[in-house]
Amino acid sequence: MRRLIRIIRNLALLLIAAIVVLAAVLAFNVVTHGSRQIQVAAIPRVAVDSQAAAARLGEAIRFRTISAYDNPDQHADALRGMKAHIERSFPAFHAAAKREIVAQYSLLYTWEGSDPKAPPIALLAHQDVVPVAPGTEKDWQHPPFDGVVADGFIWGRGSWDNKGNLYSMLEAAEAMARAGFRPKRTIYFAFSQDEEIAGALGTKGIAALLAARGVRLDFIIDEGLLITEGMIKGLDKPAALIAVAEKGYATLVLSAQATPGHSSMPPRDTAIGMLSAALVRLEEHRLPMQIRGTVAEMFDTLAPEMNGFNRVVLSNLWLFKPLLLREFEKNGPTEATVRTTTALTIFNGGEKDNVLPGNAEASVNFRLIPGDTQASVAEHVRSTIRNDRISIKPFSGNSDPPPVTDTASPSFQMLNRTIREVFPDVIVAPGLMVAATDSRHFVGITDRIFRFSPVRANADDLKRFHGTNERLSIEGYADMIRFYRRLIENSAG
Repeated sequence: MRRLIRIIRNLALLLIAAIVVLAAVLAFNVVTHGSRQIQVAAIPRVAVDSQAAAARLGEAIRFRTISAYDNPDQHADALRGMKAHIERSFPAFHAAAKREIVAQYSLLYTWEGSDPKAPPIALLAHQDVVPVAPGTEKDWQHPPFDGVVADGFIWGRGSWDNKGNLYSMLEAAEAMARAGFRPKRTIYFAFSQDEEIAGALGTKGIAALLAARGVRLDFIIDEGLLITEGMIKGLDKPAALIAVAEKGYATLVLSAQATPGHSSMPPRDTAIGMLSAALVRLEEHRLPMQIRGTVAEMFDTLAPEMNGFNRVVLSNLWLFKPLLLREFEKNGPTEATVRTTTALTIFNGGEKDNVLPGNAEASVNFRLIPGDTQASVAEHVRSTIRNDRISIKPFSGNSDPPPVTDTASPSFQMLNRTIREVFPDVIVAPGLMVAATDSRHFVGITDRIFRFSPVRANADDLKRFHGTNERLSIEGYADMIRFYRRLIENSAG
């Protein structure tokens, strides 16, 4: 009995010692995990005529530049009208820069630099917008294409995505051109017509034109992640996330073949049944969640800025990674940052209720985290569905994740500093863009791609993205103009 008591006591002491050691290790990692935020000097807040700028953006929203796969020219008049509006609104910039039309409607401006040896940069945005969901027009506080400026906001489709970025770039360039500024390095402004439909004409055309001229860009900046407010648990300050990586895009078309016939005599295996079973398996056996690369660096950067237990978790992922991943799995947007996602998007099968179809077809869309490829995803699908009677064909617009931009590069540090100067209250960290942007078409002419929109947003704002009551605050729009002006000063001044 005494021996048993002695064993229990020794085990208890070992357990206590292990807990003490573990607590010490966790505390050490928290204490030694210092802030990575760079310190910047305060700069004067540049005056912006926000009301006049807001009015111009409101006018731009009235051009219904909706892009469509089946008819790229359906809103040609709107694109031509907006081109003329841009020319009227920014005369000093047009006098300073050369404009070219690419693929009929895309705009490429070249603001020549004074130093021909300095590598050029490019600022990207897109003119086109997504349509408004039919039947939801009545749910808008202001009609989606009226460009109303009211209650401190610019309302309408495209105010945020992406005419706000496009016009704020031009507002900044116009003010600088009027003041006599000439960039040291050449700056390209590339405004595509078809980003919302994969950029096959305008975006690719601009990139191909620059490549044919032997242009090699130091960096590009395109739309991307935002300044999030109250959206990262445990972080009191807004977080400005610069997407240095972007997910790949892979749609696979699955087709099941079977013998057509009368529904009164169905075989054991039907086309719809086989395909449905395969799709269920894909949803039940998704690709694994992973914290690696850019996402790991993001957590590492945010950890010292966290409070309470959240700081302990992010500073000790070697222990808490499973706990963190379980939390991420509860929410679609957060889960998308740590997993190659699986989305069943199209299903076609059958034409008549009493006829067995000979074919059923479905499209499955995957957004690939860096490290996964089209080939690895296709193999995952084959091994998961385990049915040779189902064919798998890739979509023509598929692409692997583009290369990750190095956060140690001078251009990243410059962008980091610019954000901190214009938005001194924010925490800056690298991040992963879960959607696709125009920037992926420029991989061949630059090694450094940044996807960042200088827009403050909370969880409620995200619902407006491609949704109802899209709007941009006038105050936020003025800050966007300030941001692009400072970016040009820091990168080409």
